[in-house]
Amino acid sequence: MRKFVLAAALLAAMPVAAQAADAEAGKAVFGKCKACHQTGPGAKNAVGPHLDDVFGRKAGALADFKYSDALKNSGITWDEANLHEWLKDPKKKVPGNKMVFMGLKDDADIDNLIAFLKTGGK
Repeated sequence: MRKFVLAAALLAAMPVAAQAADAEAGKAVFGKCKACHQTGPGAKNAVGPHLDDVFGRKAGALADFKYSDALKNSGITWDEANLHEWLKDPKKKVPGNKMVFMGLKDDADIDNLIAFLKTGGK
Protein backbone atom coordinates (compact mmCIF):
# COMPACT_ATOMS: atom_id res chain seq x y z
CA MET A 1 0.00 0.00 0.00
CA ARG A 2 2.85 2.42 0.83
CA LYS A 3 4.38 1.86 -2.59
CA PHE A 4 1.08 2.67 -4.25
CA VAL A 5 0.65 5.88 -2.24
CA LEU A 6 4.26 6.92 -2.94
CA ALA A 7 3.87 6.22 -6.66
CA ALA A 8 0.62 8.18 -6.80
CA ALA A 9 2.24 11.12 -5.00
CA LEU A 10 5.18 11.13 -7.41
CA LEU A 11 2.89 11.04 -10.41
CA ALA A 12 0.79 13.86 -9.02
CA ALA A 13 3.88 16.00 -8.43
CA MET A 14 5.32 15.54 -11.93
CA PRO A 15 3.05 18.03 -13.75
CA VAL A 16 3.83 20.68 -11.13
CA ALA A 17 7.55 20.29 -11.73
CA ALA A 18 7.03 20.38 -15.48
CA GLN A 19 5.04 23.62 -15.19
CA ALA A 20 7.65 25.57 -13.23
CA ALA A 21 8.45 28.71 -15.21
CA ASP A 22 12.04 29.36 -16.20
CA ALA A 23 13.11 33.03 -16.33
CA GLU A 24 16.29 32.18 -18.24
CA ALA A 25 14.23 30.42 -20.92
CA GLY A 26 11.91 33.44 -20.85
CA LYS A 27 14.87 35.69 -21.63
CA ALA A 28 15.31 33.74 -24.86
CA VAL A 29 11.59 34.06 -25.64
CA PHE A 30 11.88 37.83 -25.04
CA GLY A 31 14.08 37.88 -28.14
CA LYS A 32 10.80 37.87 -30.09
CA CYS A 33 9.73 41.03 -28.25
CA LYS A 34 13.00 43.00 -28.43
CA ALA A 35 12.23 44.58 -31.78
CA CYS A 36 9.52 46.65 -30.11
CA HIS A 37 10.01 46.49 -26.32
CA GLN A 38 12.79 47.10 -23.83
CA THR A 39 13.15 45.96 -20.26
CA GLY A 40 15.83 46.13 -17.61
CA PRO A 41 18.20 48.93 -16.57
CA GLY A 42 17.86 51.95 -18.84
CA ALA A 43 14.78 50.61 -20.66
CA LYS A 44 12.94 53.17 -22.74
CA ASN A 45 9.82 53.20 -24.85
CA ALA A 46 10.43 52.15 -28.43
CA VAL A 47 7.86 50.97 -30.99
CA GLY A 48 6.14 49.51 -27.92
CA PRO A 49 6.24 50.68 -24.30
CA HIS A 50 9.02 49.58 -21.98
CA LEU A 51 8.02 46.62 -19.84
CA ASP A 52 9.68 47.52 -16.56
CA ASP A 53 7.28 47.30 -13.63
CA VAL A 54 4.53 45.97 -15.88
CA PHE A 55 2.95 43.89 -13.08
CA GLY A 56 0.25 45.90 -11.35
CA ARG A 57 0.32 48.59 -14.05
CA LYS A 58 -2.92 49.60 -15.71
CA ALA A 59 -2.90 48.86 -19.44
CA GLY A 60 -2.27 52.00 -21.46
CA ALA A 61 -1.09 53.95 -18.41
CA LEU A 62 2.46 55.10 -19.26
CA ALA A 63 2.11 58.83 -19.83
CA ASP A 64 4.96 58.99 -22.34
CA PHE A 65 3.68 56.31 -24.73
CA LYS A 66 0.86 56.64 -27.28
CA TYR A 67 -1.41 53.62 -26.79
CA SER A 68 -4.45 52.64 -28.82
CA ASP A 69 -7.76 53.78 -27.39
CA ALA A 70 -8.73 50.10 -27.16
CA LEU A 71 -5.86 49.37 -24.77
CA LYS A 72 -6.28 52.59 -22.76
CA ASN A 73 -9.96 51.81 -22.28
CA SER A 74 -9.58 48.08 -21.64
CA GLY A 75 -9.70 48.33 -17.84
CA ILE A 76 -6.92 45.75 -17.59
CA THR A 77 -4.38 45.73 -14.79
CA TRP A 78 -1.43 43.57 -15.80
CA ASP A 79 -1.08 40.43 -13.73
CA GLU A 80 0.00 36.91 -14.68
CA ALA A 81 -3.44 35.87 -15.92
CA ASN A 82 -4.00 38.98 -18.06
CA LEU A 83 -0.47 38.87 -19.45
CA HIS A 84 -0.88 35.20 -20.31
CA GLU A 85 -4.06 35.89 -22.28
CA TRP A 86 -2.48 38.95 -23.93
CA LEU A 87 0.68 37.11 -24.94
CA LYS A 88 -1.37 34.19 -26.29
CA ASP A 89 -3.51 36.39 -28.55
CA PRO A 90 -3.32 40.20 -28.18
CA LYS A 91 -6.08 40.84 -30.73
CA LYS A 92 -8.47 38.50 -28.93
CA LYS A 93 -7.65 39.91 -25.48
CA VAL A 94 -8.10 43.54 -26.58
CA PRO A 95 -9.77 43.88 -29.97
CA GLY A 96 -8.67 47.04 -31.75
CA ASN A 97 -5.24 47.31 -30.11
CA LYS A 98 -2.38 48.37 -32.40
CA MET A 99 0.20 45.74 -31.44
CA VAL A 100 1.06 43.75 -34.57
CA PHE A 101 2.43 40.71 -32.70
CA MET A 102 0.33 37.62 -33.41
CA GLY A 103 0.97 35.99 -30.04
CA LEU A 104 2.82 33.02 -28.61
CA LYS A 105 1.19 29.64 -29.07
CA ASP A 106 3.23 27.65 -26.54
CA ASP A 107 1.96 28.07 -22.95
CA ALA A 108 5.41 27.16 -21.58
CA ASP A 109 6.97 30.00 -23.61
CA ILE A 110 4.38 32.39 -22.23
CA ASP A 111 4.96 31.25 -18.64
CA ASN A 112 8.72 31.53 -19.09
CA LEU A 113 8.40 35.01 -20.61
CA ILE A 114 6.25 36.11 -17.67
CA ALA A 115 8.87 34.72 -15.28
CA PHE A 116 11.53 36.74 -17.12
CA LEU A 117 9.44 39.93 -16.95
CA LYS A 118 9.08 39.40 -13.20
CA THR A 119 12.88 39.63 -12.88
CA GLY A 120 12.76 43.14 -14.31
CA GLY A 121 14.49 41.98 -17.46
CA LYS A 122 17.74 41.01 -15.78
